[in-house]
Amino acid sequence: MYLGIDVGTQSVKALIYDAQSREVAAVASAPLRLISEADGTREQEAQWWLDALGACLQEFDPGLRAQVQAVGVSAQQHGFVPLGADGEVLAPVKLWCDTATTVECAEITAALGGEEACIAQMGNPVLPGYTAAKILWLKKHHPESYAKLTTILLPHDYINYSLTGELAMEYGDASGTGLMNVRERRWHDAALRAIDDQRDLGDALPVLLDAGEQMGCLRPASAATLGLPPGIPVATGGGDNMMAAIGTGNVSPGRLTVSLGTSGTLFAFSSEPLIDPAGNIAAFCSSTGGWLPLLCTMNCTVATEVSRQLFGLSLDALQAATESVPPGAGGVLTLPFFNGERTPNLPNAKACILGLDEGNYHRDNLLRSAMESAVYGLRAGLDGLADLGLPVSSVRLTGGGAQSAAWRQMVADVFQLPVTVQAVDEGAALGAALQALWMHAGDCAGSLPALLDAHLAVDEARSCEPRADVAALYEEYYANYLRHVAVIGTLYP
Repeated sequence: MYLGIDVGTQSVKALIYDAQSREVAAVASAPLRLISEADGTREQEAQWWLDALGACLQEFDPGLRAQVQAVGVSAQQHGFVPLGADGEVLAPVKLWCDTATTVECAEITAALGGEEACIAQMGNPVLPGYTAAKILWLKKHHPESYAKLTTILLPHDYINYSLTGELAMEYGDASGTGLMNVRERRWHDAALRAIDDQRDLGDALPVLLDAGEQMGCLRPASAATLGLPPGIPVATGGGDNMMAAIGTGNVSPGRLTVSLGTSGTLFAFSSEPLIDPAGNIAAFCSSTGGWLPLLCTMNCTVATEVSRQLFGLSLDALQAATESVPPGAGGVLTLPFFNGERTPNLPNAKACILGLDEGNYHRDNLLRSAMESAVYGLRAGLDGLADLGLPVSSVRLTGGGAQSAAWRQMVADVFQLPVTVQAVDEGAALGAALQALWMHAGDCAGSLPALLDAHLAVDEARSCEPRADVAALYEEYYANYLRHVAVIGTLYP
């Protein structure tokens, strides 16, 4: 039995994976609150994560928990957990979706010579969602807390610390901080100095661990709280996208994962750094020894959720509504920037509904348009990967939206690629459990791709192919979406 933990934005999920039967033996989740302010602030208290994790574990049978042999942890990327000398958390955790640090992001970018210089030096631009700007924000707005800062952690690092007492990062999650040269897999001194030229912030960054290493062992106190065997190994873990790559078998070239969650992500595996000169495709490291070129949009299922709630519909009613109108939603076009947007980089953008007339202004068109626009934003990532010379032949779909037949078929049609879904689709939490299995098995496991092929089966009944006639229509609608984004972007600098 292997425990996988995923600390998301909306909830904490935990699952126990039975490696012998190759099934999830138990799964539980607990909701999380979100501190949300009009200035773009999106924060959580780190203690909320630990409380939710404890609630999840309490749902599992004690006998099952006693059989767990190793633990893997996934969590939302980019969040900043500032620790003091005694391990205390010094401030609420600014999350990946926090856009209150736009000014600090611009200051760091300017100090490094501009966006093109950032990409040339580190492989990535410095974006508002990344950790770097959050550190500078703390320094400017809460200098008394910053003065006490001794350790910079990411959310999954903090969970690892709470479990083991060890301070460490791994290359995948660390590459999303805006502080790392991803080509050389090392911290970028100039980025650290751009935040603070009076101290060496490198001293606050913990040791970096390679893929497959053991992070530490479960402390007796944590074991007692969670009802787990003390001393069991804890894997390095990683960011949710890196763990979702493991959980969808995306650890070798040619595969593409699309995650339909609150945010939308699209990523593939590369055996070498893949740098996008435009900065739209993030040049992250993977948590398996390679690289993970990735596009992230901040508005995916959030677009359909706010629309569904507006009309008071159930999920089944939402699907029925979107399937009741043809592709293109009668000419209604949504730009779904409800949380600002990361790709394209429009942190101040607002959502817009365009193309309305007397004939198409009705509920079902609005609902379908919200779903289509989320998929268009991800399709831009597919085009970006192709421009960088990384071809893909199929899409592995994961996340909450993957459970919907309407979402699955729409992705196939817009992407013009076959879509597959796994029989066991628990995304990042499953990836964390499988990483723990890989770490625990050691050399006996063989290569990671072979291990994942043995444990991840496709649900053929939920797979789908693109429809040629519909795909042709979506080429026109997608081009129209891109034209509107280019114009709207000028209104929200």
